[in-house]
Amino acid sequence: MNRKITLLDGAVGTSLWHIAEANGVEKVPVWRYNIEHPEFVEELTRNYLDAGSRIILTNTFGANEPVVKRSSDYTVEEVITAGVRIARKVLDGTEAKVCLSLGPLTQILEPYGDLEEEECAAIYRQMLDAGMSVGCDMIMVQTFMDLEMMKIAAAEAKKYGVPVYCTMTFEKNGKTMFGNSVQDTIDALTPLGIDGIGMNCSLGPDLALPVIREFAEKTDLPIVFKPNAGKPIMSDDGTTSTEYSAQQFAQDIRPALEFVDYIGGCCGSDPDYIREIRKML
Repeated sequence: MNRKITLLDGAVGTSLWHIAEANGVEKVPVWRYNIEHPEFVEELTRNYLDAGSRIILTNTFGANEPVVKRSSDYTVEEVITAGVRIARKVLDGTEAKVCLSLGPLTQILEPYGDLEEEECAAIYRQMLDAGMSVGCDMIMVQTFMDLEMMKIAAAEAKKYGVPVYCTMTFEKNGKTMFGNSVQDTIDALTPLGIDGIGMNCSLGPDLALPVIREFAEKTDLPIVFKPNAGKPIMSDDGTTSTEYSAQQFAQDIRPALEFVDYIGGCCGSDPDYIREIRKML
């Protein structure tokens, strides 16, 4: 295999909750750990670096103003700058890049909801201003189901002069929950000048393959692939495990190595999963 594939990281949220649980700390919105337990975030970042990740997401995915205000006394700026500084502290002086992570908002855009386009753009601008003020190498706009919201976030992200990657989350039928297809996604985002496109979350690697393959067939943009490690499985003693072991996950993801440019994992995956992909690469 002569393709140059960049290894991404795995899940941030579920992995941080595992670390918190192991330390007897309650589960809270994970962005709070940037301030309350920065050592957890530092540990996870270092573990991904050691596993071989060369692009590592900041712990900022859901840290938008409506959510931060509702769930804490912190400001967006405090949460996001803390998250980026932790990543910088671990990754400075290494080959790995710090990637600002932005996720969807919990509100729904007009006409289906009451969130106005300009208000949505302002929320993302605030997150981007905070993250980029501390120095991120790139931006990942990820796990979106609504293409209209993705367009707003991606257009704002492109104003900062760093590479921007966009990944939507798809159902088994090849469409997002809002009914957006792969072709819709490509047609809407390509004109914005983004630097990579693809999918993350929602599906395990085997079920996600047809969707990510369709991206590769329909666009010349670099392809980004971060599938889930499957749905959590609850055992009788109350512990949870993932549907795919690290080894199974890596085997199921193998066919994608023929056509993707960036690969990693989403919910349920951890540094062990990244290690298994690295072995194949």
